[in-house]
Amino acid sequence: MPLPININQLISGKTVEWDRLEFKKGWNPEPIIHSICAFANDINNWGGGYIVVGIAENEGLPELPPIGLSQESLNKIQKELVNLCHQIEPFPQIISEPVEFQEKHIFIIWIPGGNMRPYKAPVTLGAKGQKRYFVRQGSVSKIANATEEKQLLSLSENIPFDDRL
Repeated sequence: MPLPININQLISGKTVEWDRLEFKKGWNPEPIIHSICAFANDINNWGGGYIVVGIAENEGLPELPPIGLSQESLNKIQKELVNLCHQIEPFPQIISEPVEFQEKHIFIIWIPGGNMRPYKAPVTLGAKGQKRYFVRQGSVSKIANATEEKQLLSLSENIPFDDRL
């Protein structure tokens, strides 16, 4: 299933990182799992967000042309992404796609706002990583404070019963 967005509009060079968009120079699993969790929690009800891997950012703006990813790494990234998502509780629904953009390979992850929120992700990867709620605040994915945790819990009550999985 293709991503429900025009890639050129998403990465136009005019769009800055914000509550719904994050650029990553390369594949770094720990901050990516935090952002996946934050986008799935969708504390502002924006509809989730996008992570674009293979494009660096400077002051929130994408640096073009993209740095890109090696074609060989794309399969490895997809497999690792599945394992990462299984560390988030409950399991979030995501859609990802390797894309060729300006003759470079990039990887785009779309994380819709989850209807099973709140989601928790490990603070650090590894066997004993403590799980916490993450939220998106501007261009930052961060651990939710006590007020944000209450807000996340109240948002889960707003999903109509018939829309729950």
